[in-house]
Amino acid sequence: MIRPATTDHASTASADSPWTLRDYALIADGERGALIDPRGGIAWLCAPAWHDGAVFNGLLGGPGRYRIRPADQWNVWGGYYEDGTLIRVSRWVTADGIVSCREALAVPAEAGRVVLLRRIRAVRGSAVVDIDLDVRADYGRHSMTQMLRESGTWQARTGSLHVRFAGAAGARPDPDGGLRTRLRLPEGAAHDLVLDIAAQPQSDSLDPQALWDATERWWKATVPGCTDTAAPRDTRMAYAVLNGLTSANGGMVAAATTSLPERADTGRDYDYRYAWVRDQCYAGIAVAAHGPHPLLDRATAFVTDRILEDGTGLRPAYTVDGKPLPPERRLPLVGYPGGGDRAGNRAGRQFQLDVFGEALQLFAAAARHDALDTRTVEAATMAADAIAERWTEPDAGLWELENRWWTHSRLCCVVGLRDLSRRLHTPASAKWSRLADRILDATRSRCVHLDGHWQRADDDAGPEAALLLPLARGAVPHTDPSFSLTRSQVARLLADDGYVYRFRHGDEPLGDAEGAFLLCGFTMALAAHAQGRHTEAARWFERTRSACGPTGLFAEEYDVAQRQLRGNLPQGFVHALLLECSARFGDATNAVSSAGW
Repeated sequence: MIRPATTDHASTASADSPWTLRDYALIADGERGALIDPRGGIAWLCAPAWHDGAVFNGLLGGPGRYRIRPADQWNVWGGYYEDGTLIRVSRWVTADGIVSCREALAVPAEAGRVVLLRRIRAVRGSAVVDIDLDVRADYGRHSMTQMLRESGTWQARTGSLHVRFAGAAGARPDPDGGLRTRLRLPEGAAHDLVLDIAAQPQSDSLDPQALWDATERWWKATVPGCTDTAAPRDTRMAYAVLNGLTSANGGMVAAATTSLPERADTGRDYDYRYAWVRDQCYAGIAVAAHGPHPLLDRATAFVTDRILEDGTGLRPAYTVDGKPLPPERRLPLVGYPGGGDRAGNRAGRQFQLDVFGEALQLFAAAARHDALDTRTVEAATMAADAIAERWTEPDAGLWELENRWWTHSRLCCVVGLRDLSRRLHTPASAKWSRLADRILDATRSRCVHLDGHWQRADDDAGPEAALLLPLARGAVPHTDPSFSLTRSQVARLLADDGYVYRFRHGDEPLGDAEGAFLLCGFTMALAAHAQGRHTEAARWFERTRSACGPTGLFAEEYDVAQRQLRGNLPQGFVHALLLECSARFGDATNAVSSAGW
């Protein structure tokens, strides 16, 4: 794939070579997130919000950097998350000792301001560490200007953003506008750096200890213990990721990144820094399976607001503050190898019927915890009315393809209508169960194959892994033969080495067109569990859970042959389904131990 020549401001001369996706770690505060590479570079950070321009662009081959790394380049990297948080500790073993860097985005967060904390420590032996900062706003278009040092803190501008950098009083400006310094620490010593990037000038003290204390308290109060789940530590990690991706407005971005490829040079690389209604529902339903935690309330409120504002014209995706998605456009960046360089997403203009059904499923999950208010009941009525009006129309479906009569979309509506009709007792809800029966009968007549399994669409007899989720949630009784036949067909035709793919791309072998979809692996586990096959469910769960990188993060897809993650990172709905599986497989079945893992 030939890339167009880049302009001077998008030069890759100062960019580090990219890493495989599995090696990146995430720190996030709900309003934006940063990817950290193994050598201590911030490879990606958008500011001040998820969908704004990046200020560190190395992930896509652009300028803007913030590196902390041992001066001794002969080192081995590692690291870990502090349990139940997105506080990351990077660690390097050098020829002479061990150096660590504790890093986080400060929380609670402000919408127009990001505060990045980094604490360097000489763990064993003395440490010599190089620090290199160059904030480049709007995808690298603007260098740092108006730099001055006042009381030991550097201040600068980059585009419309205001920058403050504390803890590097001895830094010196570079000819290109950045700052560099070398830090020397005796064994056991630590040193704090605080980077503040804001839409408006700031004057408060950048007290690192106060910021760290507040961040630690926030994470401790936010993530539950999860000791009653099948995989407590990974479940806490999933909670941390979902909280890190969810803004104060309730919108959860699908992922922190844009333009990372599903498969090299295929053109399937998209901007996921937006809130998909479907993903939001998956996250809320997963949380509800464990308890009435605040993420459930935030998901419910966000989806409620979108339905009340847009009604039958509900969009599949919005910005995290509820605005329409911008159209797709090219960025002045080279792009991740094999990927693209785009912002915006055309999916925001599609009609996807299933989101109405998933919204009703979310509201039903909230109702089980007595978490519905009058506004949400009103939104539920509007969503049900939209289904009644539009369920016969072709739609783009879960995978955002061409408009067709997708089976998955209709079965999701059946589940949502039935679930909420059992929870609400209103004049409107009395009709919902009858509407669900009518949709199911019509879908069964058009979309059940002669062999008895559910097929992708009325005009496509192929297997479809996504169908397992509405079937597991009760679209038909769990003893219905069509459920077992569909699950068996997916396992036979769409699984390889314990991983599950979405569907077949023509006659191409599995794995040639795209990677295994980790969402589908967890969905298979839920489907087996729903049918009482707990040992089998645990095996699907554990196999899919193994696909994370060393950092514990999951992308959308997994390349089974190369053991690599594919697509944008981290993928929120994969972490949501891990959480749901772990919650449902917890004390009730003790699924993991019963499978002998």
